[in-house]
Amino acid sequence: MIDKIVQSMADAMAGIEDGATVLIGGFGAVGQPNQLIDGLIEQGAKDLTIALNNAGVGRTGVARLMDLGRVRKVICSFPRSSDPVVFESLYKAGKLELELVPQGTLAERMRAAGAGIPAFFTATAVGTRLGQGKETREFDGRTYVMEQALPGDVALVEAWQADRWGNLTFRESGRNFNPIMAMAAKLTVVQSQHIVELGELEPEQVVTPGIFVDRVLHVPYGDPPTF
Repeated sequence: MIDKIVQSMADAMAGIEDGATVLIGGFGAVGQPNQLIDGLIEQGAKDLTIALNNAGVGRTGVARLMDLGRVRKVICSFPRSSDPVVFESLYKAGKLELELVPQGTLAERMRAAGAGIPAFFTATAVGTRLGQGKETREFDGRTYVMEQALPGDVALVEAWQADRWGNLTFRESGRNFNPIMAMAAKLTVVQSQHIVELGELEPEQVVTPGIFVDRVLHVPYGDPPTF
């Protein structure tokens, strides 16, 4: 019997290794797997590369993970947020590496990884510092820069509904980066606000099929993680 539901945060975080590349869903706070981030902090993996939309706010969640010295590199589109104190202090001190990636390119690099595409060409960043040192090619008289796929060792994803096979739905803008990150990682761990029985999800509602999901933890909205 296939059952991807795990009963504790410790089970959800098991096996995440030092040096891993971790894809973290969310657009700001929307669709961000906050409890899984706290679980990763508790689990203890270090020397991480994290790929996400923005580099955290204040001193909680992703910012706390960085503040604890557990992150070596950040790959993101918006490193400066409304309160980027942790990122800025670490970056200025040379303790954090940054790879700045345009938002659409970031999404496509992960989508490409999930689709088995090693690289692609885009006009974004041509002629800018972000395009320096990258291969370029002309198509129909326009210059494009080559971007490589961005696979993850782990994806931390927030979903609205999940069943025990790992089929997922997302609510409105909470969908954001989550589905493509689920496809792009070797290990996909999901916190879901609702767990439903098999057959309750209409096939047309399923955004991420269970084949891309390894572990699901039930985290109702507002509940603290259970370790």
